[in-house]
Amino acid sequence: MTAHSSPVARHYVEETRFGFWFLQSHVWQHHVLRVAIADLRELIDQPLPAAAVLLDAGCGQGRSFRLLQQAFAPARLIGLDADPHSLAMSQAEADRQGLKVELLASDCAAIGLPDASVDILFCHQTFHHLVEQEQALAEFWRVLKPGGWLLFAESTKAYIDTWVIRWLFRHPMHVQKSAAQYLDMLREQGFQFGEANLSFPYLWWSRSTDFGLLERCGLQKPKPRGQREETLVNAAVRKPLEPLS
Repeated sequence: MTAHSSPVARHYVEETRFGFWFLQSHVWQHHVLRVAIADLRELIDQPLPAAAVLLDAGCGQGRSFRLLQQAFAPARLIGLDADPHSLAMSQAEADRQGLKVELLASDCAAIGLPDASVDILFCHQTFHHLVEQEQALAEFWRVLKPGGWLLFAESTKAYIDTWVIRWLFRHPMHVQKSAAQYLDMLREQGFQFGEANLSFPYLWWSRSTDFGLLERCGLQKPKPRGQREETLVNAAVRKPLEPLS
């Protein structure tokens, strides 16, 4: 595994101590990462490129590496994060898993990779930490090859802006968005997708008022789509093969 460095600007909000600990927990890996990657894989409705280059933008402590290798079998796996401590833990995780991973110390708003060099870009629960979201999305567009996939999984403002999450974690609240606003942002950048490429999981951990306890006890029926504020949005969106006119 190799590591590369580029100038890192802190255009993101760092995690709390609790948040940093949580990102290495079994709950995070099994109930959050594993579920999201499996869902995003199902949302891709076209064959993936052979020998793909996969970029994990905001790889944190590397707990996604094994799951991404299993789901997409990339020929080249790159982990990007702006936090040096997280990258050190990512290296340890890749070594523990016996995976070849290139690590890149870079901000999502200024990715140290060439244009059109990535086939699949995985961005999981990273965007709501970024202050310059539009610039980061433009960088995702730049490094993706024509026909490349952005696998985008995010918690929405309805989840982030709750007392539990505000208490335990730290986020730039002025940039938080609804599911519809995130999808509008993806469309405005030029990404293409349809309803088959989207899902809106309503998972127990994303309902910070009761964590789905009332439903599990049979005291409340789950609210269907259209009658609830979406707490999560997963989208497999594609950069067009031809330039947009």
